[in-house]
Amino acid sequence: MKQILFDRVSKSFDGERAAVHRVSFEVPAGSLVVLLGPSGCGKTTLLKMVNRLVEPTSGRICMDETDIRSLEVTALRRQIGYVIQQVGLFPHMTVGENIGVVPQLNGWKREQIAARVAELLELVHLPPEFASRYPSQLSGGQQQRVGLARALAADPGVLLMDEPFGAIDAITRASLQDQLIELQQRLRKTVLFVTHDVDEALRLADRIAVLRRGELVQYDEPCALLSRPADDFVRELLNADDRVRQLGLIRVEAVMRPLPPDFRPGVLPALESSADLRTALSLLLQPGVQALEITREGRPAGVLDFEDLRSRTCQPLQ
Repeated sequence: MKQILFDRVSKSFDGERAAVHRVSFEVPAGSLVVLLGPSGCGKTTLLKMVNRLVEPTSGRICMDETDIRSLEVTALRRQIGYVIQQVGLFPHMTVGENIGVVPQLNGWKREQIAARVAELLELVHLPPEFASRYPSQLSGGQQQRVGLARALAADPGVLLMDEPFGAIDAITRASLQDQLIELQQRLRKTVLFVTHDVDEALRLADRIAVLRRGELVQYDEPCALLSRPADDFVRELLNADDRVRQLGLIRVEAVMRPLPPDFRPGVLPALESSADLRTALSLLLQPGVQALEITREGRPAGVLDFEDLRSRTCQPLQ
């Protein structure tokens, strides 16, 4: 896991108005931060500056307090996984060969690469026989899973994702979002994720950076953005007044309380931390249910009751 710091970062192209203007914020290690905003707001430009596909005009970007400009470009990029909308798989290579590209460049032995390919196919829920298939034999969703596996192959500390699910149908997109949430809970990578889809941002993000015309308008957790939007632009972008929609998008882990000292596992009804607040509310409204045990990968992680929902959600429940 690596921390990323943007310090007054700007980028101008050929004397035009700045695509990114004096943007400053910190991506905590192990968090998933979404860059959100309309087309042309600077999201992708900001993302590409992290792996130096685009160089900033001014300001600095640091990973774990090291200015990335002090690092050799190839060495930097080998620390970073990169997933794009078009996937970019090599059509003449098998799935296994695509996933193993970076480990091979890093000098891994053949048996190490084979083991890593098998591990990652399982991780992204693809059967092992897919290793010998070619990208053209896969669906769009399967190709995107392979792209994610390839980005994770060398176990990078940072993962950059640029509209990765944008060209996929809604059902497959929701499935991939679920899988990314699951992977993030297990791996805790530092993820920078670009999208213009508000629902996707609210569902995935630990924090959201809202951009407008190259400037950072607001940077906060989803619930804080919805309850305290910085201005009308943020309020309208997020549709912040729709309470029912918010309950269906915000994950339980955003509002759960830590486990109390006297907590006893298995006494309360259990709900996974990746579930949404609408599901939690439905359970809490059942007869006799006073609170919920929130679990992460089957282990107790927190508790949630109706008062938590009422006082800690984005908008107070009446």
